[in-house]
Amino acid sequence: MFVNESLSKVDGLKAERDRYVSLAFCWADLLFEIDRSFNIVFVSGATQAFFGRSPESLIGSSFRDLIAPADIPMVGQALKKILKTGRIHEEVLRVVGPDAAILWVSMSAYCLDAANGNLFIGLKKSSQAAKMASLSYPRDDKSGLFDSGSFAELAADRLKKIQAAGESAEVTLVSIPEMKELHERLDAQSSDALQRSVGEFLKANSMGGDSAAQVAEGRYSIMHAAGTRISDVVGQIEQLTRKADPSGQGLRVESATMTMDAGADISEEDLTKGLLYTLNKFRVADGEGVSLADLTTNMTSLVGEAVSEVNNFKHVVSSQEFYVALQPIVHINTGDIHHYEALVRFDAKPGESPFKTITFAEETGLIHEFDLAMAKKVIEWLTKFPRNNDKYRVAVNVSGFSIGKPVYVDALMKLLKANDWTQGKLMFEITESSRMSDLDAANNFIHTLRKQGYHVCLDDFGAGAASFQYLSVLDVDVVKLDGSAVKNAQKATKGRAFLSALTELCRRMNVETIAEMVDTPDTLEFCRDCGCNYVQGYLFGKPSREIKDFNPLPQITLFKKGNTVKL
Repeated sequence: MFVNESLSKVDGLKAERDRYVSLAFCWADLLFEIDRSFNIVFVSGATQAFFGRSPESLIGSSFRDLIAPADIPMVGQALKKILKTGRIHEEVLRVVGPDAAILWVSMSAYCLDAANGNLFIGLKKSSQAAKMASLSYPRDDKSGLFDSGSFAELAADRLKKIQAAGESAEVTLVSIPEMKELHERLDAQSSDALQRSVGEFLKANSMGGDSAAQVAEGRYSIMHAAGTRISDVVGQIEQLTRKADPSGQGLRVESATMTMDAGADISEEDLTKGLLYTLNKFRVADGEGVSLADLTTNMTSLVGEAVSEVNNFKHVVSSQEFYVALQPIVHINTGDIHHYEALVRFDAKPGESPFKTITFAEETGLIHEFDLAMAKKVIEWLTKFPRNNDKYRVAVNVSGFSIGKPVYVDALMKLLKANDWTQGKLMFEITESSRMSDLDAANNFIHTLRKQGYHVCLDDFGAGAASFQYLSVLDVDVVKLDGSAVKNAQKATKGRAFLSALTELCRRMNVETIAEMVDTPDTLEFCRDCGCNYVQGYLFGKPSREIKDFNPLPQITLFKKGNTVKL
């Protein structure tokens, strides 16, 4: 009897030691000890403040029951990781507090005996927890949600970790077909409020409280725990639109859920590609014959389609199954062609816009490979003319995404060094500037090109609020005024004053301007009155691989000769 009592005391002291060692490690407001089935065997700390319950009432219940449902798979994955690593530190999650209130907490955990011992978990409140979850990913200013690229990376990472832990999760696409029409009926304040409320609701029901994205206007994606009642999510979003709608009618919400095979052996990189592939399809669903129902499929199938598309695109690039189509940039007063923009056309898709293919390359991280191939193609085209002839100058596009790729920058610099005769004949036009996350690095890239004798143009200027930030930071030679901005200025009452002020700002900064989408004589005259330096558009011919199509220049009679070209 004495021996049994002694052993019992020793075991008790050992258990207490283990718990306090864990508490010292966790430095938490709450300490749990759970067994391998995640049942609570001991708890100490501020349980009343966290859960509105006493410590005794929690003994024997499942630790999972305290976690916000959307975060259960993620927590399961984290706890199983302890058995391999021995500890985890500052994992961000949400727990369900009194009256179903959601609390953001940081979780640290420790396992003294990976073979047989229990797990010790420390929880502490953290005002920074919600921010810690997604510091490395940019968000949309209005909805607070990720863009497609950030979401795909984050979701792929979490899906793989959750799968490895034997848990499961799903990705659901949510569509509100008439969201644009509702926003047009609302004032700016109400419209912004609706976007925020939908964004906050999706985040609240997503895994980790941040696994949601805005793919396009009225189109969203959300990663959530398997078994989540999506019908409830849809119903709540419909209710949000009813509250915002002046008529009280609200909007219809549709959804499509994708699952992932438990045993699917898919790399994180390929899973990211599959998600991006799906989100790209979702972005243009209905408009191009793809319905939301078509996207309700297994992720394994989507990954297979994405990998196939990636391999096909890489083959097109490596085999150079594309050609350069040229479109002239014309002096607004003289009609003289200063240079041509090099636009891509794919051999396998004659007559079809390359927009989808280029977008796919951007979203799947392949655009830098294509940008380099396009630069090589343009240099090859320039070799057809004498090197001492500067009559033909060509601007080649560079995605803002590519600028952030050291492998692209290094390869381009080597290409230019090997072809230094292209100075004065080759220009660079930065497209998709919104993808430039590091403006200082982008400006260094621009300075390097300019020092080597290459002019640099910033495309899509005026298409977004960030354009003026780019202009203030990036030392470019030219900005190209986005075609939609030109058209809108032509229609708006104050449009002429706005565009004139913009071109005057550029002039004061010694930056010249090119107006896009100049397709009619009226638009040409409007741009001339507003002080634009150059124009580009169908008025002077559609893009063509034949340079002779622009000699003589179509509509040359609209110009007055005698002015000089400065660019």
